[in-house]
Amino acid sequence: MNITLASPSLPEAVALIAELDAYQLTLYPPENVFSTDLAALPADAVLFALARDAGGAAVGCAALVLTPAYGELKRMYVRPGQRGRGVARKLLALLEAQAPLRGCRLLALETGPLQPEAIALYQDLGYRLTGPYGDYAEDPLSVFMQKSI
Repeated sequence: MNITLASPSLPEAVALIAELDAYQLTLYPPENVFSTDLAALPADAVLFALARDAGGAAVGCAALVLTPAYGELKRMYVRPGQRGRGVARKLLALLEAQAPLRGCRLLALETGPLQPEAIALYQDLGYRLTGPYGDYAEDPLSVFMQKSI
């Protein structure tokens, strides 16, 4: 497994993000799918990690959108056939290692209650339940978590 920082506008990154959007729409209504157009953000505000298998195929991705107050984890996705192999942990490890180099010491994320595996992973990695942050509002289909690094 090879995990590197990459551009979210790479064709394989765009394909992974489209798969993520389609998957989330099977779980939540559109108004509860908080997509972010990473390519529309300034390049220095986004850290995008891409995971490739031994053959070079893209199998997962995650992004960290940097703000003055925190870094928000976005667009976390691992293809179903690659889950359970530590890909998500490696993606997060790279982003968590890079965040302090950019002055970011607090990570935040929003996920949904219908993704218990994701919530368990985040908790296992030290993320703690919290309330809404940024522009988010309290919502029964949102789970908010944070981690200081």
